Amino acid sequence: MNRRAVLGLSLAVLSAATGSASSQNFAGEYADRNFLSGQATFQMSLEQSGSTVSVWFSAGYNDGRGIQPVADGTGRVSSKGTVEFSFTDSAHNAGTGTITRAGDDLVVSLKMTRVADSRCLELYRQNVRLKHAGKK
Repeated sequence: MNRRAVLGLSLAVLSAATGSASSQNFAGEYADRNFLSGQATFQMSLEQSGSTVSVWFSAGYNDGRGIQPVADGTGRVSSKGTVEFSFTDSAHNAGTGTITRAGDDLVVSLKMTRVADSRCLELYRQNVRLKHAGKK
C-alpha cells in the first residue's frame, strides 16, 4: 500500500470514529424508580439537536419527605461519546454531569459545583443507572 492510500484510509477511519461519537442519539425519557433502594425516584428527559443536548431531571423521595429538586441544563456529546453537561436546580444548586450509554439505558454521574441547599446532595450521586422509559 502506498503512503497516499494509508493516509486516506487513516483519515476515513478517524472520521468514522469521530462521527459516530457525535451522532450518538441520547434523546428520550429515562428513570430509576427504585433509586436509593426503592425509597426514591430519579427521572431524566433529554432532547438532542446535533451534538447539543438539553437535560432535565428531578429526584425525590417517594413518600414526599425532604426536598424534591428539579434541574435543567445543557451539554454536548463529547468525542468519547458521552454527554458532558452543566445544570442548575430549583434549590439554586449548580453542578456538572456526565451521561454514558449502557445499551438502551444511561449511567449518569453528577458533581456539585455550588451548594445552596445541602439537602439535595443525598440525591445527586455517581453512576446512577437509568432505564429507558420512552422517546420524547
